[in-house]
Amino acid sequence: NGTWTLQPLPKGKKPLGCKWVYKIKHNSDGTIERYKARLVIFGNHQVEGIDYNETFAPVAKMVTVRLVLAVAAAKKWEIHQMDVHNAFLHGDLHEEVYMKPPPGFRTFQPGLVCKLKKSLYGLKQAPRCWFAKLSSALKKFGFRQSCSDYSLFTLLVHEVQIVVLVYVDDLIVCGNDSAAIQRFKAYLSKCFHMKDLGTLKYFLGVEVARNSSGIFLCQRKYSLDIIQEAGLLGAKPVSTPLEQNHQLSLAAGQFIEQPEQYRRLV
Repeated sequence: NGTWTLQPLPKGKKPLGCKWVYKIKHNSDGTIERYKARLVIFGNHQVEGIDYNETFAPVAKMVTVRLVLAVAAAKKWEIHQMDVHNAFLHGDLHEEVYMKPPPGFRTFQPGLVCKLKKSLYGLKQAPRCWFAKLSSALKKFGFRQSCSDYSLFTLLVHEVQIVVLVYVDDLIVCGNDSAAIQRFKAYLSKCFHMKDLGTLKYFLGVEVARNSSGIFLCQRKYSLDIIQEAGLLGAKPVSTPLEQNHQLSLAAGQFIEQPEQYRRLV
């Protein structure tokens, strides 16, 4: 992919470490879809002004998602979903960042480091680099970026209307012309390694179901996933989990032995 070049480390520069992260992705029926291996750089060791400058990257607001779906329902538009394989590997890196060779990767000459040409997972500026590359490709196709929500892109050519909403590497694509949407999908697939997920069914924890009367949004699966992760599927629900106007006091008891699960729930 041309993600880095191997070269000696310049004086005064420090290479960042990295590690492999392994994950098993399951299908909805519990079967294994694929094994994933991802190289992640230690972005927490980056120094502002040296390893990165700007980090902000816009992501779709939930109110914009609901608005786009409302318009699509009212106008009977098609709604599709796409995502990008290894999105952050596509972003061009402008800062000078060096990384130690990944575990298991042997250089032909000892002492060489990787000078990054593209962003990797873990870099603070990675989301910004990827969004810049994606928005550039969309504008090249003829899309205009919204000033109200920078993650919203619209295309209007004669009678054809297409709307694209971006959330990191997830895209909602909707419009009034099937052929134009397919041409746009083909263009994106040429620019990036895309995965066409077909009709929109699940986005940002929201299930999307459509019938002749409109679009129904539900967060049942998202809620169940959180409850299952906490091991509380067998618990009894209550309508009011906390007393009204309850005053929280400072905790004086023992700290939780494993606070990670509690923090994730919060």
